[in-house]
Amino acid sequence: MTEKRLTLNSEKRKAIADVFQNHFEQNSPKKELHTKAIADYNTARTKMKSLAEHIVRYHQPQEDVDTIRSMIAKYNSSGGQLYNDNCFYFTAPPRNETDSDGHTREVVDEEHVKFSLGRDFARSYYRDEIKAKGLNPDFHVAINNNYDKRSPSYYTMESQVNKFTGHETSSNDNKTSLSYKDEWEKDFQLTTIGSSYCHSRMFAVDQETFETFKMFNSLRENVILCHQQLYEHVNGKMEKLKLGLKSYRYFDQAKALADKLGVVLNEGILNESSSMALSVYSPENLASLLEDKVEQTREEKIAIARAIMQQQQSVN
Repeated sequence: MTEKRLTLNSEKRKAIADVFQNHFEQNSPKKELHTKAIADYNTARTKMKSLAEHIVRYHQPQEDVDTIRSMIAKYNSSGGQLYNDNCFYFTAPPRNETDSDGHTREVVDEEHVKFSLGRDFARSYYRDEIKAKGLNPDFHVAINNNYDKRSPSYYTMESQVNKFTGHETSSNDNKTSLSYKDEWEKDFQLTTIGSSYCHSRMFAVDQETFETFKMFNSLRENVILCHQQLYEHVNGKMEKLKLGLKSYRYFDQAKALADKLGVVLNEGILNESSSMALSVYSPENLASLLEDKVEQTREEKIAIARAIMQQQQSVN
């Protein structure tokens, strides 16, 4: 008797595509570079925090900060200004620059060093965590700065990701836990003399220190760059894959392709009600999902309901 071939539909093709995408990402050399970029930034960040504190305290000694603090306590705002800052401008020694007309002028280079968590950087730095939450950390990378491509779904995902990282809040947010953005704000701040306007303070450093801060900024930008390259690498493969899947009518065709590429693909992933339910209904997974501190996704809630129904049916 000939075994009936499993026919594909759009939903099953999407499930298969998700398996391929996960394989492409996890085995991509771009993924390794992205992970390394984050590690390099983390290592440099620890050193740069110490260096920044040393420079700021050199220009603004702690005793001066304490004096202004006591003056504020006595005279309120008339006593001076202090601000807890994690954003700094460092300036290199002056240099001469000659323009095309032969005129020479003195130039002072600036480097803006931020220890806060910006939106684009957060999506790159916490890409794995955002994906694990069931969100898309690549939504802004996918449009490649072509803002005409922003659709309602773009803004929906932007809002969801911003809420996850802490860049957007609402009255329903749990204020008892710190967001990633809050954690970064709390991680490193220096009490500086002056207002909240970061550019109003310029801390002069030698050329070597200036180049060190430039290097640190390049490491920060490299995290974003490696994220973009990872997306482009995987997306290029996925575009070709999806075209191929559209031409496949049967599962065994996709399975043959998977075997050639070393992708683990089986029919179980096409049966969401069984495979996802069994996974979710395991004691460990279900317990963690039912804890109040875990916010369940729509898919998780559906899977739990299905699992419970299947369990009840087996008992009856």
